[in-house]
Amino acid sequence: MPKDLQSRLEILIAAAEPGEQLPSEPKLAKQLGVSRATLREAMRAFETRGLIRRQQGVGTFVTRPSQIIESGLEVLESIETMAERIGLPVAAGAVEIRTCLADDETARRLNLTVGDDVFCVSRVILAEDRPVAFLVDTLPPGYLTPDEMAADFTGSVLDLLLKRGNPPLGNSRCEIAAVAAPPEVARALHIQRGDSLLLFEAMLYTADGTPLDYSLSYFLPGYFKFHVVRRVG
Repeated sequence: MPKDLQSRLEILIAAAEPGEQLPSEPKLAKQLGVSRATLREAMRAFETRGLIRRQQGVGTFVTRPSQIIESGLEVLESIETMAERIGLPVAAGAVEIRTCLADDETARRLNLTVGDDVFCVSRVILAEDRPVAFLVDTLPPGYLTPDEMAADFTGSVLDLLLKRGNPPLGNSRCEIAAVAAPPEVARALHIQRGDSLLLFEAMLYTADGTPLDYSLSYFLPGYFKFHVVRRVG
């Protein structure tokens, strides 16, 4: 992406009010003297930073998050807990609860056999009415029920398990990567397929070491900032 184009877009977006619609893609490309493909690639970078929101068939809008959810990674916490700490209201958007069949990776992670039934919970997390995260939790059968989810679920499987206290939770191992948004995640987050996302692929274990929850958490980078405090030496 040309640096001059990035700077000009940054000025244009900074001058607009949150919620304001930017010129159409053809008009903006002509105004900036670039191809639509070059403009589209440049706009992607601003979208993943949470500065704009593109809605197919509608247009591009300035968003600029008023607050960023920032947290250390030393303690496992839900998005709801992190957001509550800074006074940012978040809510669960579309939620899907279903029984699935374990694929190769899920079976390996949960010590199951391929094709075994597993309990799947996927949902969108909203901040300031904007989809900012897409979360998928997969658990062996018997740990959660649809009735329990209907009664106590507020968006976080972790918070539900902590509130219940049974089974006692042990530790979590997490792998972090930058990934291109898969089609179903892009649709859920109202972004373009292939846009950059931050992925946390995590395993949660019970106190006795039994695999309990295999989770995939996709975050829009512009709305989250994670850090690690490390001991020296």
